[in-house]
Order: sequence, then structure tokens, then C-alpha cells
Amino acid sequence: MSEQHTPRSLIVTFYGAYGRAAPGPVPVAELVRLLAPVGVDAPSVRSSVSRLKRRGLLVPARTEAGAAGYALSPDARQLLEDGDRRIYGTEAARQGGGWVLAVFSVPEAERQKRHVLRSRLAGLGFGTAAPGVWIAPAHLYEETRHTLERLQLSPYVDLFRGEHLGFAPTAEAVARWWDLSSLAKQHEAFLDRHEPVLRSWESRRGAPPAPEEAYRDYLLALDSWRQLPYADPGLPADLLPADWPGARSAAVFAALDGRLREAGALFVRPA
Repeated sequence: MSEQHTPRSLIVTFYGAYGRAAPGPVPVAELVRLLAPVGVDAPSVRSSVSRLKRRGLLVPARTEAGAAGYALSPDARQLLEDGDRRIYGTEAARQGGGWVLAVFSVPEAERQKRHVLRSRLAGLGFGTAAPGVWIAPAHLYEETRHTLERLQLSPYVDLFRGEHLGFAPTAEAVARWWDLSSLAKQHEAFLDRHEPVLRSWESRRGAPPAPEEAYRDYLLALDSWRQLPYADPGLPADLLPADWPGARSAAVFAALDGRLREAGALFVRPA
């Protein structure tokens, strides 16, 4: 397992890809089996599950056979459903629609919430237009609303939808609001790691993918990819540099998803 992939992140990725479709709680023994192909040992699975339980993302439950297991909490399901729109969303869904602005004011006595607000908006992919004014593509409105309400931060924030009318060209403004150089490097790192994996699968003709290998490569690719649509929140292509690597990295992930996801499901739920 590389430094990029942490046990906790891989468990969340597993639940997002496969675990939430399970008919009941996923037994702990199954989590240990299913995390082994991506390099997570049993003690790491158990300690990471405990941390996710403390964060309110996993809830302990018994399977029909009486085994100890874990299911997603309602908040975790909402997070994953919101994430689906980013992770699997098409480029067409991200274009147009203007911008959503988040303007917040937090009393000095509650300044810790100011820090939480900034970190959550940044984690949702917002850029900074001015002190206390954060901006993102308008398609992020619903997810932003869900997140602020879940964290009980909505009383401190006003949300607006609008257009950028000047004075600088919007492309120049976008380059101020987001660190495009850093975002490009993240896309390029994804391509460096996972484009060779895709090319390897494409070179195999005829034989169906081996379920465990498909599962491993897909889970690692998804674990890498799912961070990117939050760092790069689907900025319109006409506002980005001509050599922007985002479309290429999205195409590589989509190809891996189409080729490996269902094959990997055969390892999760053998026939």
C-alpha cells in the first residue's frame, strides 16, 4: 500500500463502491478479506473502522447470521450520494449555471467555527474570491447546503447564486480564486499512477478480467480519483488553460470504471 492510500480512506472507498449495496451490515471478517488485496492488514482494518465509528460514519450492527459487522450511518450515505455526483458526474453536467457564493460571518466568541467553515468550504472545492467570500460552480449548491446543515454551520452562512460580470475576464479571476498549478499537478499525479494500469488492461484481449485483480486496481484508482473532484470542483473548460490535464484524467478514470468495476464486484460477492 502506497503512502497515498490510507486504511481509513480505502475503507470509505470500499463502502462507496461496493459496501453500501450489501443487503446488510458488512461483517468485520469480510472487511479484512476485502481490504487485504490493497495492502491493508487486519489490525489496520479494525483500528480504522473504530475511528470511522467514532466519527459517526459507520454504525455497528449484527448480520442475519449474528456476526459483528458495520453499516453506513445516514450521514455517511448522504456524503457518498453527494460524492457520486462529483466522482461519476459527466463534464456536461458541470458546465454552465454560473456560480454559488458563500458569505459567512462568525462571532469572535465562536471563532473556532470560522476555521471549520473555511476548511469545509475548501474541502468542497470552493475558491476564495475575497476575505469571507467563497466561490464555486453553481452545481455544488445542493452538496454545500447538505454539508453546512449536517455540520450545523448554516446559521453563519448566506448562499447566493450569480454570474461574474467583471471587471477582470472570468478566466483571469478563476486563476486567482483557485491554485490551478497545484490542481494540474494533482491530475498529472493521477495519470502517472493509473494511466499505465489502464493501458495494461487495454492490452489484454479476449479474456475477462480476473475478479480480484480488477477489484484491486479499481479500488486503488477510485481511492486516488475521488479526492480530485473536490480539489478541482468541475471548473468550466473554457476558463482553464488549453493544456489542462483534467479532461484526460477524468477519461482515464471513466475507462477504468467501465472496465473494472463490475468485474471487481465478483470478488466482493462471489457467485
